[in-house]
Amino acid sequence: MSVDRVQGTEHREGIRGIGGTEGKEDSEAVTTASVTAAVRYYSVAPGVRLNVRSGPGTNYSLVRVLPEGARVPIYCQRPGETISGPYGTTNLWDNIADGDYVSDAYVYTGSDGYVAPRCS
Repeated sequence: MSVDRVQGTEHREGIRGIGGTEGKEDSEAVTTASVTAAVRYYSVAPGVRLNVRSGPGTNYSLVRVLPEGARVPIYCQRPGETISGPYGTTNLWDNIADGDYVSDAYVYTGSDGYVAPRCS
């Protein structure tokens, strides 16, 4: 049993029996852990300082620039402007934070297609 698992078990045991909320508390803890585990981080192409945009295209405003060696989470993906980069030509854009997008052509996902749910 790993340390994380032991801590998680101890936390749930500490919650049990508090005013009949046992099922609700345990359910929320499991749901939160599942959502956290589902997000993966991916490397930005080596030597690239990657522009982060407010939408899926270069016509959207520049939000910030990621430093070389950055790793990004991909919460969801959506089609947008077609971009060519180190990892090919694609119209996929990765949502890396609320309202922040980067072209998938600069992120090593190991796939030419979707690796996360489509953004709604």
